[in-house]
Amino acid sequence: MIIVMKSHATAKQIEDVVQWIESVGYKAHPSSGVERTIIGAVGDNRDKAVLKYAESLPGVEKTMPILKPYKLASRESHEGDTVVNVGSIGIGGPEFVVMAGPCAIESEEQLLESAYVVKKGGGQILRGGAFKPRTSPYSFQGMEEEGLKVLDAVSRKTGLPTVTEVVNPVDVDLVESYADMLQIGARNVQNFALLKKVGHARKPVLLKRGMMTTIEELLMSAEYILSSGNPNVILCERGIRTFETSTRNTLDISAVPVLKSLTHLPVVIDPSHAAGNWKYVIPLSRAAVAVGADGIIVEVHPEPEKAVSDGAQSLKPEKFYQLMDDIRVLAKAMRN
Repeated sequence: MIIVMKSHATAKQIEDVVQWIESVGYKAHPSSGVERTIIGAVGDNRDKAVLKYAESLPGVEKTMPILKPYKLASRESHEGDTVVNVGSIGIGGPEFVVMAGPCAIESEEQLLESAYVVKKGGGQILRGGAFKPRTSPYSFQGMEEEGLKVLDAVSRKTGLPTVTEVVNPVDVDLVESYADMLQIGARNVQNFALLKKVGHARKPVLLKRGMMTTIEELLMSAEYILSSGNPNVILCERGIRTFETSTRNTLDISAVPVLKSLTHLPVVIDPSHAAGNWKYVIPLSRAAVAVGADGIIVEVHPEPEKAVSDGAQSLKPEKFYQLMDDIRVLAKAMRN
């Protein structure tokens, strides 16, 4: 249920409504817009009729049911678009944000070189995996905490905020102590214990769509994080599994406008994992700008041929610079 406050409602009236919602067994999630505040009341739907009584409280204009199963992620529950801050970088605002770096952290030298490439090209956030969930148990699994230490050291040297994946609920606090944003990968999109755990984290969460996940299922996964108390969620389309074998996955570019119509959360694209081939990363990134995505996350490596993970889809420095030049031109054209 949504409680819509009157445009002139006072801070005291809003706080009284929040306390009343919680007194009847619901969680209150206020959202302040330019003209008014709306308060989402989330809990057991079996007793939702009691929330209609909120209309008698001072400052309340009306109550409205949230029709979507994802209550907090829906546009009904939030006025305007959400901007998620990763360090000093806002995702979901007017700027198209580029997150870039190697798939896996291999050494401080490798990550530092990658970070300088990212920064020189104009990328705003450094990516790098310390924990790597792999299809084969014999593949490189990441440097784990040593990798996180490298990520932190490189971030301090370059000033770039960071994003890295967490795969186990017991590691959330550890990863959060080093990274500026936590990534939930495609294979963990419905790991509900992990979603709840990052929902209690103080850092933003980049939530990737699963290979076989519908848009509604992705939004329900985001709901786990939001309902656990973390409002800073960014959705990522990274390709879905279809019958096509020419690419690693099939980028569902239509997911961007569909998600934009359904949710207030920022939406970004991962063209690297969608394509699985560096040749297609730049064209798909252009499509992300054109379709209205809030940013991209791409893989960049100084020597992709020597990469321990996903070298085939990683951009060399000169290709990354080309990508950034293309993005600047397209982003300017879109603004005009």
